[in-house]
This record gives sequence, C-alpha cells and structure tokens, in this order.
Amino acid sequence: MSTSQTGEKCYNPLDSTFKFVDRDDDFHCKALMSCGHAVTSMSLTNWCQRLRFVCGQTRCDAERSFEEVCKMALLTPEEIENFEKKMFSNSKGVFDIKSCPGCKSYVLRSDFSDLCVKCTVCTADLNRTFIFCWQCLRKWKGPSTRSDRCGNDGCVSNSLETLRKWPDITFKDVTGITGCPSIRACPTCGILVERNTTKCKNIFCTRCKVEFCFRCLENTKDCSETSGCFQPCSSGVAPRQTSVLFWW
Repeated sequence: MSTSQTGEKCYNPLDSTFKFVDRDDDFHCKALMSCGHAVTSMSLTNWCQRLRFVCGQTRCDAERSFEEVCKMALLTPEEIENFEKKMFSNSKGVFDIKSCPGCKSYVLRSDFSDLCVKCTVCTADLNRTFIFCWQCLRKWKGPSTRSDRCGNDGCVSNSLETLRKWPDITFKDVTGITGCPSIRACPTCGILVERNTTKCKNIFCTRCKVEFCFRCLENTKDCSETSGCFQPCSSGVAPRQTSVLFWW
C-alpha cells in the first residue's frame, strides 16, 4: 500500500497480486475485482463504510467476499476490526458467526456440516494454517472434516445435549400424543423452542417466522392437510432430533 499526496490510500503499482487496468482516474490507478469491474482502494473503502459488500458499479450487485474487500480496499487492521464488529453486531442471532479463539476476529462459517473452521486472519499472521473447532472454540484436535465433535475433551453440542436430555411433554388439549419432547429445534432455522402443555400442536418460531407442528415437525400447512390442529398427526410423533440445522 502507498499514500497519495492528498493522504489517501492508493495501490502500489508494483504489487503483482493486483490486476491493474488503464482507465482514466485523476488520483489513483484502478484494479480489477473478480466480477470484472475496476475500483480504487478509496472507493471500495467508502463502500465498506456503508457495509455494502457488493461491486457497487451500475447494474452490478455481484457479492464480494470479506477477504476480497479487505484486500482490494487496502484496509488497515483498525478498519478491519471496526467492520468486523459492525457485521457481527448486525448479524448476531441471524447468521452462524463466532469469534476466533486465536485472534478474536469474527468468523462466518461457510460449511455448516464441518466443525473444523479455518481462520484466515490467524493463518496470515502465523504464516501457517490455523483451524479451530466451531463447537468448543478451541484449537482443532484430531481428524478434520467432522460434524459431531473434535478431538478435544468435553467437545459437545449444548443444543444436541438439550434435545437429548429434555423430558417428554404431556399435552392437555391434544389427546392421543405421547413421547414428544418438550423442546424441539426449529426445522427451518435450528433455534431451540420449548413448548407448554396447552393449546394446539402448532408453534410459531419468532426468529425465522415459520409456523410448524411441534409433534411431527412438518410445516403447519402441510400437517393440517391430513390432521387438525388439535388432532394427532397422521405421520405420528417425530423422534428426538439428533442434528440441528443452521440458518443461512
């Protein structure tokens, strides 16, 4: 990175990791992004300030990865930290985001079936691959690519343990239903939902705004095609869940 006479950031024309283009610009050279449009580091930084991680050119809404944005905008460590805090604050409770146990930067998991996650920040700082467990938030131990646990002692899913141990519920207003757990994971977004013993068998998820049957775990509309709200489900009671979906 270099600095112009105005104090603004600009690309180092000798940096071979960028593909520069010969286009008119009074102050800075431009580099091509993966979508094919050219940007300056300052223009992309301004877009970052608005948390718009897209190309930004006319009629181009191609999404940019955070890693590409950081590189193309020549973001300083302070700017990266600031943007990560904003993204984490806006996305907490909606996306599957956690803090890396090494550098404490926020990480968005891309593969929900794998607990082994690579931190790009630690990998760059340490000059070697740094992976950690998404479940216990410790440095990864054991074979990679696992969905149940890593090799660290005590690595367990709190959500799955709750689903496994929570007692069954006895409904007062719906007869003929036994063996239904009192806590379920929403089949759409994965958040744990607890049911009381009264009213109908359907429940509304406050996070994803989807209503589903607490007994068979089908969408309320699909379940109601074969049984009423106060009647046993035609497909029976769904067994205890042994996995939890993550909402993307």
